Amino acid sequence: MTEVWPLSPLQEGLLFHAAFDDLGDHGDHGDHGPDVYTVQTVLAADGPVDPARLRASWEALVLRHAALRASFHRRRSGEAVQLITREVALPWRETDLSGLAEPEAAAETGRLAAAERAHRVDPAAPPLLRLHLIRRAPDRYRLVVTSHHLLMDGWSMPLLLDELTALYAAGGDASGLRTAPSYRDYLLWLGRQDKDAARAAWRAELAGTDEPTLVAGPVTAARAGAAPRRTSLRLPGATATALGELARRHGLTVNTVLQGAWALVLARLTGRTDVVFGSTVAGRPPELPGAEAMIGLFINTLPVRIRLDGAEPVVELLRRIQERQSALIAHQHLGLAEIQGIAGPGAGFDTLMVYENYPRPPADPATPETLRLTVAEAHQATHYPLTVGVLPGDGFRLDVTYRPDLVSERVGETAGRWLARVLERMVVDPWGPVGRLDVLEPADRARVVDGWGGTPGAEPVLPVPELVAGRVAAEPKAVAVSGEGRAVSYRELGEGSGRLAAFLAGVGVGRGDRVGVVLERSVGLPVVLLGVWRAGAAYVPVDVGWPAERVAGVLADAGVSVVLCERKTRGVVPESSGALVLEVDQPETVARLAASPGGLTVPVG
Repeated sequence: MTEVWPLSPLQEGLLFHAAFDDLGDHGDHGDHGPDVYTVQTVLAADGPVDPARLRASWEALVLRHAALRASFHRRRSGEAVQLITREVALPWRETDLSGLAEPEAAAETGRLAAAERAHRVDPAAPPLLRLHLIRRAPDRYRLVVTSHHLLMDGWSMPLLLDELTALYAAGGDASGLRTAPSYRDYLLWLGRQDKDAARAAWRAELAGTDEPTLVAGPVTAARAGAAPRRTSLRLPGATATALGELARRHGLTVNTVLQGAWALVLARLTGRTDVVFGSTVAGRPPELPGAEAMIGLFINTLPVRIRLDGAEPVVELLRRIQERQSALIAHQHLGLAEIQGIAGPGAGFDTLMVYENYPRPPADPATPETLRLTVAEAHQATHYPLTVGVLPGDGFRLDVTYRPDLVSERVGETAGRWLARVLERMVVDPWGPVGRLDVLEPADRARVVDGWGGTPGAEPVLPVPELVAGRVAAEPKAVAVSGEGRAVSYRELGEGSGRLAAFLAGVGVGRGDRVGVVLERSVGLPVVLLGVWRAGAAYVPVDVGWPAERVAGVLADAGVSVVLCERKTRGVVPESSGALVLEVDQPETVARLAASPGGLTVPVG
């Protein structure tokens, strides 16, 4: 018996794109051509693998989850449905490359995986899933999992692999696993939602937008049909940690911070202060029992509208974004096509941001019999001209995928660096005005300000931090400060002051604040003074020999928010100052300074 299920909103959209791409690129012979929504994960298995047992475990998975046996069809009425076949034959291939040397085996594995991606997955022929087990050495395998995005989302894959490990340990016997929750329950839940309320909410959210937010240009004939390109970079671990701390300190999600940063990059790309871009939401309703353990396509792509005010503090922008997004959570079930239909052209966009922050099941303790699978490669794309993917981990990884026939190489190759720079600026100066967040990197900024906008023959007028930065770049090993029998190089001065600036930003110091400095003269003092400047603040020097009344009067008159001192000068700071007092030689402070990201400077006039 075959079951008939409806489609989720994103399944509707993906099915449309699959049919459109098939017809547009391949005519009547599209079943063997590539599909942008073909998803591939290459899993590494190091250790003994029983291919027959592994195949039986995958067959048990497909039998266990009805959503994996779906095929997609359109009725004569135009309605799209998915048919759940009771039994399907799992496409399974095995290739033995163990007779090749490792470089040749690796190259052939890549060729075989690419061939699997190039072979179109037919949405009408279940299952929309293929497996290719490649033996690279006696105890080294690669399992190439190729599927259509119609089947499942990124959240589902770790769930599948967790179950696969349990099934493999049981010899492919699923009787010991708990009953799997069905994706059908989610589709029924969708049908019970208040669509009228959702339409009204989205209409109000997007009211006043007149035209789509687009970065793509017309198709470049010379590059028409060119394969998407991807560039990747990784944020330093310290910067990623600081972003997390920024979010927690202000009651934000990391996704909100990322969306705010991308809105600023998009504003620079489009010259607009009211931008719309796409974002994916997990779509797993907490009120639906078992939703977190279901296999299927739950995610939805929705428009994010952000209006920018150059004078607004960054933190206030982020709070406003989160408030608006929170108000729409109950309406995230509505499909993108319907939202754009009711909101008009202003809801259109051609860039997508994806934050892949889904939970991963805890790993069971490994034994010699445990199947250990790790992701060696992953390939997925979208039809959008420019997609930004952010993967959390030990330092965020930023993946930018772009279509070179629609997006210029300059934008495609540098958008990730622009986003990283905005995120770094947010960490350093969360209370600074939005308009001061500089997308340009130092070299580009110098080219614009000095090369394009400067007066010919005029000497540039630079603040001290930038003058010192020039010396750091030109003569990093040269002595910057000497005395007390030691010397500090320009590199040490730059790194130390940059870490202090980031540390001060982390405790709330921003542009225009005053920082009291209650320190004795030493080789380390210029590092502190420069660090305060780089945080965008002004330092208020306090002579440790002053009377207590004078110290109290200076700190109060200057309105200092933070006081930097040492243990031996702590007694000079009056308890009545009301400022945050930090001892720079206290072990906890020393450790936090060492972990702070360096190289950051808040721009000031």
